[in-house]
Amino acid sequence: MMKVGFIGLGQMGKWMAANIAKQGFNIKVFDIDSTAMDFLVDQGAIPARSLSDIAKSSEVVILSLPNAEVCDDVIFGNMGIAGNTRPGTILVDCGTSGYGWTRNTAERLVKQEITLLDAPVSGLEEKARKAALTIMVGGSKEDLEQVWPVLEAMGKTINHMGAAGSGQLAKMINNVIYNANIACLAEMLPMAVKLGLAPDKIADVINSGSGRSFASEYFIPKMLQGRFRDSYRLGNAYKDMQHMEEAASRHGISLPLFQSALDTYCKALDDGLENEDKGAMIKVIEKEMGVLFRK
Repeated sequence: MMKVGFIGLGQMGKWMAANIAKQGFNIKVFDIDSTAMDFLVDQGAIPARSLSDIAKSSEVVILSLPNAEVCDDVIFGNMGIAGNTRPGTILVDCGTSGYGWTRNTAERLVKQEITLLDAPVSGLEEKARKAALTIMVGGSKEDLEQVWPVLEAMGKTINHMGAAGSGQLAKMINNVIYNANIACLAEMLPMAVKLGLAPDKIADVINSGSGRSFASEYFIPKMLQGRFRDSYRLGNAYKDMQHMEEAASRHGISLPLFQSALDTYCKALDDGLENEDKGAMIKVIEKEMGVLFRK
């Protein structure tokens, strides 16, 4: 069976790697967090001694890393993947590294006979645990077919989006729509309280009516309870907004609704909420209106 290397065993990556191990793949894992490594060994994975160990022993290397800067270091650093792997190796980037970075990196790696597929995932930690992620893939169909069984071990829906970078572009668009939805909730729910509506009652109306969405179903119950640390950190998730702003600027595209959501996002970061989740955007509007959306 295909030899798989997996680098990055964080909130999502640990479950993705565990599910690959459960499907019987020969998987070697690496992370700077020894506790994360121990967890994967318990799931049947082989611990790697270093990045070069992964590179030398794997046919497919999956990256689940926080940003393009870390990916750059892991791929092109002194002991990184590019300088130690065999020609024909396929790198699969499941993080959110950005559309432009992915296209440039794919071109660099082709010269070393290494293929890069961008395969960012959508779904919270629960979907990662259940192997129910949506995976958006950029790259050639032939390369995707080679790694399809590995991706199938992690996700329920796998879509080939087009050439290198297309997976990142698809995820960016999906995430920005999601973020804008949360920003809209953050604005409307405090207004409902300000004008006299009971928080729990308007919550019921939205989540049973036409305003319902994945964002509302996930975040409104947590907002009502004042729970803002159950999901992905605002500070980390901001990269999607930055990538969209860069892409729109580069192509001269006007996105007024996106810009409004970005303003709320930035206010939340300015208020020191970077370590809380996206639902914490509601705190910005609550402070402005002098109300709380709580039970």
